[in-house]
Amino acid sequence: RGVIPNSFYHVIDHVSLAQGKDFLVRASHLEIYNEEIRDLLGHNPKARLDLKENPDAGVYVKDLSTFVVKDIKQLDHVMSTGKRNRTTGATLMNIKSSRSHSIFTITVESCETVHGREMIRVGKLNLVDLAGSERQSKARAEGERLKEATHINLSLSTLGMVISALVE
Repeated sequence: RGVIPNSFYHVIDHVSLAQGKDFLVRASHLEIYNEEIRDLLGHNPKARLDLKENPDAGVYVKDLSTFVVKDIKQLDHVMSTGKRNRTTGATLMNIKSSRSHSIFTITVESCETVHGREMIRVGKLNLVDLAGSERQSKARAEGERLKEATHINLSLSTLGMVISALVE
């Protein structure tokens, strides 16, 4: 099993074995394609969504679809649906190349009573799949593929600078 299936197993296993707590597990799946956010589980996976910030909720994607899941099979189904809707295209390097970054989010909410008071905790697990960088000279990308590759390489470079700044 890979990292993602293992994470599904661990989340569902922990929720099912916990005693004295109620859980709600939700999943969402989005892609970032040419600097646009898209809902891979929505009615129109090509529609652009907006990134918002709220003092209480923090940063979130407005109108992103989320689905309640109860077991690994349902988590796998949500993931598979998102994968089918992800933007791919043929390049000289790869016949079915992902042309976007994707984020699969599992949100776990737990509720338990402690000293007569209900306590709610919320945790999120973001599983990120980054599109690979491409040497444009080797891929010989043109038109739309060149635009995609430029956005992919720019976002990966920006991520690298953010990580470097965090390490310093």
